[in-house]
Amino acid sequence: MQKVDSMQKILIVEDDRELNMALCYAIEKNKYTAVQASSVREAREIYRKEEVRLIILDVNLPDGDGFGFCKWVKEQKNTPVLFLTARDMEEDVLEGYDLGAEDYVIKPFSMRILLRKIDVILKRVKNDDDSIFDDGNLKIDLNRAKVFILGEECSVTPTELRLLREFVLNKERLLTYSILLDRLWENGGQLMDKHALAVNVNRLRGKIEDEQHKYISNVYGMGYQWIGQ
Repeated sequence: MQKVDSMQKILIVEDDRELNMALCYAIEKNKYTAVQASSVREAREIYRKEEVRLIILDVNLPDGDGFGFCKWVKEQKNTPVLFLTARDMEEDVLEGYDLGAEDYVIKPFSMRILLRKIDVILKRVKNDDDSIFDDGNLKIDLNRAKVFILGEECSVTPTELRLLREFVLNKERLLTYSILLDRLWENGGQLMDKHALAVNVNRLRGKIEDEQHKYISNVYGMGYQWIGQ
């Protein structure tokens, strides 16, 4: 029996009660948690209260269309949306993608294929999550190549950003001097020695650390470790 992942919550917005229940059953059997809604109003209420990782959204709903709800969602947060529809008009498909939808499934559809699409989307979302560090003071968004301190953008050099990438993607793992030097070089950085590495790390620490917030630990004689939580 598969363990249900309560952290991977999927909102199903579908007014066809039988299809909604079938989707809910299949999704929970596939180890995720499903939350049901049958209207835009109900979906908005749930979205405000729940931490939703993916929305499966019907285009035609009794109190509005899915496009409008998708647009509203994207204004709140970049939650992935997968559209379900009986309409296969090219304009509808393109509109869904223009609004930022991840995918578009035409009814009737294969439940196995839909579940595979869900797996792919949620795997990508998890990878995106791993690319963001945010403790309320420091925020690092590797996908956007941006660093913020208390909401204000912090200017970092390309080398400092490459260092942050290695640290954030290897949290609490000791990165030896040789590993860091090799990875910086592999990722398009300039060839440098241990001294130059230390200079760059110290400069980076000066930008992101203060007395209350420490993120990079120097493991004497070995390398560096990200200690931010």
